[in-house]
Amino acid sequence: MHPAKAFERTVGDLRRGATESRLGVADRWLAARLQSVIESVDVRLELWDGSSPYSATSRPIGDLIVRDRRTLLGLIVNPELYFGDAYMSGRLDIRGAIAPVLEALSRTSAPEYSWKDRVLAALALPTTLASARRNVHHHYDLGNDFYQQWLDTDLVYTCAYFANQTMSLEEAQRAKLDLVCRKLRLQPGDTVVEAGCGWGALAVHMARHYGARVRAFNVSREQLSYARERARREGLTDRVEFIDDDYRNVTGEFDAFVSVGMLEHVGLRQFRTLANVLRRTVRRNGGRGLLHFIGRDAPRPLNPWIRRRIFPGAYPPTLAEVGTLILTPAGMSIVDVENLRLHYARTLGHWHKRFAEVADRMRAQYGGEFERAWELYLAGSQAAFATGWMQLFQVVFTPFETPPRYWTRAELDGRHRGARCTAAMR
Repeated sequence: MHPAKAFERTVGDLRRGATESRLGVADRWLAARLQSVIESVDVRLELWDGSSPYSATSRPIGDLIVRDRRTLLGLIVNPELYFGDAYMSGRLDIRGAIAPVLEALSRTSAPEYSWKDRVLAALALPTTLASARRNVHHHYDLGNDFYQQWLDTDLVYTCAYFANQTMSLEEAQRAKLDLVCRKLRLQPGDTVVEAGCGWGALAVHMARHYGARVRAFNVSREQLSYARERARREGLTDRVEFIDDDYRNVTGEFDAFVSVGMLEHVGLRQFRTLANVLRRTVRRNGGRGLLHFIGRDAPRPLNPWIRRRIFPGAYPPTLAEVGTLILTPAGMSIVDVENLRLHYARTLGHWHKRFAEVADRMRAQYGGEFERAWELYLAGSQAAFATGWMQLFQVVFTPFETPPRYWTRAELDGRHRGARCTAAMR
């Protein structure tokens, strides 16, 4: 090789080496910063070369394995979004049980309402009828067989109620359906409108066990198809009607209004619209309602990765927002509030375990990124409810100046049901 070319190559090699050395210093500095945030909860960071800035003497509960520089930068700049995307694509891994690691990470900072959150809330577009269908289709129309592989036998995709800690998921979901009915003090012949009925489990339960007549609204074609077939199979088509329409188009007056797991999808800018629906549909004389929803202690948008990949358009409201923007304008008085967030953490633990048992099948059917996204969503949601980042509220309401339907909470116990309800269950 010509001496001049050899010299140029040598200089080039030295420059590249110096650049790589400087990048190595930057990598280590960024990794040390990230490790300083998560080390307090005993999570160890490991870079793509196997090195780690972890210095604690305690044994870590798990490791975050960063596969490349892009992922490291993303975790520094926008962890709420890049963590999920990197995990989906395999550029970020978790060594150890995923749920405890995510729960630990969620404890590293408090869910504060930042100026960015306020800007995002102000810029959020209202949920139109068309966008509501698109959002529902994105999540709920993945195919009934998908959900049948890991939900309970009744396909109840909302927080269960573990009346005692030995309950199975199936028992706890049925206990939840019954709790909702008892809080509404349903009686045979009551007319009920349900907004967002899922696969129809609650509507069928209200009709079969409490003798109610139910009109259930939903915009998921997959769910409606399953619910209608179930009502036909169980001989309840004369008492349950499943309607392919949005909650905004509900007409008529009813003894009870119930929504379980739908309010999160309404969107903050449509709360007044829901208030108008309640005002015109809940009977003034003896009417009542129940909202069961994922919420927050303080106003804050949903995690951006969850909003982008899992639940587009979703917003978890605070109790104050539900009271001032929905129930008060609707002319409704709150008579009971219960927070079941730890029940939801346990529910999600069951779902995550069941999903993990069919993970190989999920990868084969839907692809690796999809399977990893849902694994992260379920485990991350479990962590959010366990740590209090998210809440699960049940709010019972009646029209203004209407007395509550029960004197004490003891009357909500199944042993205190009226004789007519007991007869309806036979």
